[in-house]
Amino acid sequence: MGRAAAPRDDESLAIRAAWLHYAGGLTQTEVAARLGVSAVKAHRLVAWANQNGAVKVSVEGSVTDCLRLEQRLVERFGLATAEVIPDLGEEGLPLRALGHGGAAFLGRIIGGAEPRVIGVGNGRTLAAAIAAMPRQDAGATRFVSLVGVLTRRYAANPHDVMHRLAEKTGAEAYVMPVPFFANTAEDRAVLLSQPGVREVVDLAASADLLFVGIGTAQPDAQLVTARMIAPEEIREVQERGGVGEMLGHFFDAAGHPVETSLAARTLSPDLGSLAGRRVVALAGGAVKTSAIRAVLHTGLLSGLITDERTARALVAA
Repeated sequence: MGRAAAPRDDESLAIRAAWLHYAGGLTQTEVAARLGVSAVKAHRLVAWANQNGAVKVSVEGSVTDCLRLEQRLVERFGLATAEVIPDLGEEGLPLRALGHGGAAFLGRIIGGAEPRVIGVGNGRTLAAAIAAMPRQDAGATRFVSLVGVLTRRYAANPHDVMHRLAEKTGAEAYVMPVPFFANTAEDRAVLLSQPGVREVVDLAASADLLFVGIGTAQPDAQLVTARMIAPEEIREVQERGGVGEMLGHFFDAAGHPVETSLAARTLSPDLGSLAGRRVVALAGGAVKTSAIRAVLHTGLLSGLITDERTARALVAA
């Protein structure tokens, strides 16, 4: 008898589901929650893998090593989910691997039956994920920016992803038309009080999923090169022990918030509002390993999508 037709998801997702079920000991309901799919789809994925010879004494497939790394990340950092993208041999920031991984994740979320609000950060990695997405009808899903999308000089952020998301999905996408960081705390209060801005902030507060990037506190950090913050401001962050950044909030190596002059001027969800929410980060690369580890130590992430080499470095230390 010939092989059954592959499910709509690619074969690697079926192998991932089978590994979690047979090798990881998860129920199919737990597999569905881990992969972000329905229980019916999880059952079909496992059944496909079983019928097509992937399941023997163990699960065979090129992603098996990545699946083991995922389990170690989940256990070590208390995550609900982790996805490790196989190494593509990229030098520097692995944008191709992360882009495809992030695009696949968003595609699964958008393909869900329930309408939802997805809050989105910004940066090169998230931009790569949106660029890698095929055109897909998002149905009733809405996207909302989690951060101000303008630089201090009120120019467009080169890594803003909201307009591209709307173009790819046909969904409503709400942009926060303010700088990432206000000039003063008083300016921040004035900006947030504007009716158009307040509506976007309130929508972000109701988001079912927050899809974010992770930045460093290095002099060439994306926030600096995009002219969101000044070189002297990132130096202050470093001097106070800052290592990693998420949504404009900086953290030291132990995951503790770093208080700087930027803290009161950040136009993004405050740290208290992130606790207990579904926050999934897309990040990787050797230069970001320390930053990712710092953010993982905060306990704010429920999920991480990263590349294989970065995952190995995270679980090795």
